[in-house]
Amino acid sequence: MLREGTKHTFKTIDRPVCVNDFQLLAQKQLPKDLYDYLSSGADDEQTLNENRDAWKRWYLRPRVLRSLDAVIDTRVVLPWQQQRHTLSMPVFVSPAGVQALMHPDGECAVARACEKAGILYGLSQHATNSIEEVAAAAPQCLRYYQSYILKDREWTWRLIERALQAGYQGIFLTVDSVRFGYRPADARNGFNALPAPHRLVHYDDDHTQDDNMNSGKKAIYNGQTHSAWDQNSEQLLDTQTSWKDVRWLRERLPPHIPLIIKGIMTQEDAIFAVQAGADAVMVSNHGGRQVDGCLAAIDVLPEVAAAVGHQVPIFLDGGVRHGSDVVKALALGATAVGIGKPVFFSLAVGGRTAVEQMLQLLKNEIESCMALCGIDRISAIPASNIVTRHPSLLVGNSKL
Repeated sequence: MLREGTKHTFKTIDRPVCVNDFQLLAQKQLPKDLYDYLSSGADDEQTLNENRDAWKRWYLRPRVLRSLDAVIDTRVVLPWQQQRHTLSMPVFVSPAGVQALMHPDGECAVARACEKAGILYGLSQHATNSIEEVAAAAPQCLRYYQSYILKDREWTWRLIERALQAGYQGIFLTVDSVRFGYRPADARNGFNALPAPHRLVHYDDDHTQDDNMNSGKKAIYNGQTHSAWDQNSEQLLDTQTSWKDVRWLRERLPPHIPLIIKGIMTQEDAIFAVQAGADAVMVSNHGGRQVDGCLAAIDVLPEVAAAVGHQVPIFLDGGVRHGSDVVKALALGATAVGIGKPVFFSLAVGGRTAVEQMLQLLKNEIESCMALCGIDRISAIPASNIVTRHPSLLVGNSKL
């Protein structure tokens, strides 16, 4: 307690010391419409907020006197059938578009940061740097390409084929976006077009989109100007997609290229994905930007893990901000955990260098959390000994 007459001064953050600090700094630096576009969610933002808050409802159960190794081993192997990809930590950058809005180097800067950190980078179909540019910028980075199913299937395949030719070693297929969610913040701000000189480079083949998605144009969709560039790109996506399309893509891909179905939020769809040939599923609600009112990703993970975790790896993203979040996700059945918004925030703050710093801070937290929970390697994280909804609701089955 402060003595009477004393004052406490809170210092302004000028050096990020945790992942959340990058958001505070980015908010000060970015124009309001860009910050709102990045940080907002669909409708009332219930799911957006749940993605963050749900982590606090899961509790760690640390073990002590475990005779740990001096070095905490955070490496994880993605156990594909025909190849193995090793990450320096169980974290990857989730595919998310228009990264050049945050920094001129855009996706290339983030890929370089992932290359240095030794983790996977997911390149979005809605990128502002091309498949080939990112490959040239970070040739040693483990890169996966993220695809939507377009109405033009051959265009869909041409983009994937370009990625394979450029050395991308896996495919994320996003399946939760037959339409894009309604985000009131963008409507209020009139955020309706990519500012010059940015464009969605992978749609350059479709010249009918020039007036609606490319730089410096006034985007209009159905007579409205808000969110129109999102809505116009939406028109390229096929609302008639089904599990047949997953089988179609799996059959066309080389056998050694893993196919991860991104956007799974139920055990039923996880089972369908595996039956359709998916090599992995990714629990994700698109950062709360699509359906509002659905569960947080971490709350869905246990049912998905119970349904298919014995068959395929499980990825997850949504609200991850701490090393303890990563440990909790792994304890509940995830193989690796994706981050999205922290990448954008750090990119806005200081480009590649800041993204590298953010990733290192997250890795430091993972190591610390593991050690304090009595774990010295990723493979030694058992759900029963680590995480419980609440001590009175679920008690781990101890493995002495």
